Amino acid sequence: MYIPESFKEENPERLAALINDNSFGMLITAPDGIPFVTHLPFLLEPSAGKHGKLLGHIARANPQWRHLASGAEVLAVFQGPHAYISPSWYLSPNVPTWNYAVAHVRGISRLIEDPAELDALVERLTQYHESQMPSPYQSGLADELRARLLDMIVGFEIEITELQGKFKISQNRSPEEQQGVIAGLNQTNNPLAAAVAKLMSEI
Repeated sequence: MYIPESFKEENPERLAALINDNSFGMLITAPDGIPFVTHLPFLLEPSAGKHGKLLGHIARANPQWRHLASGAEVLAVFQGPHAYISPSWYLSPNVPTWNYAVAHVRGISRLIEDPAELDALVERLTQYHESQMPSPYQSGLADELRARLLDMIVGFEIEITELQGKFKISQNRSPEEQQGVIAGLNQTNNPLAAAVAKLMSEI
């Protein structure tokens, strides 16, 4: 990923927060040089291994799981908040642009096909997302049905080897122009724009 120095984000806590807040990412493999992408939810384990791990599962009918079986390097992309930036928010004449935050995760894949390990992974993913619900779902599936459904997916983990972050949020502008951008974003009534404004204010 092209990252100008002023937009490089290396703070592990900020990158973990971006991934956790935007955990529906893109899993990218390139067998024989041909890119293949699946959109799916991930679970980040930041303290596992040297750089952390990503966990997830994929439909067995999706051929991408075979790309993971080889232990090849894979890429996961997480898109954070993003918004159009109007030149009218600057103090001097300029051109339109786009502010955004994104994380790219490279790593080595391993399949999780052991039924007990896969069951535990699905339970963790479910509990993670259900914890945000007012009335969390409690699984009551019969063992036979649960086993049949688990057989329809393949779990995986990605041992992270490289984590890149790009937060392009007007760092190359003066403090006065940054405040102008924040004010402009907050006036748009766009939730994504408000999220960019919040990120700019925090950083």
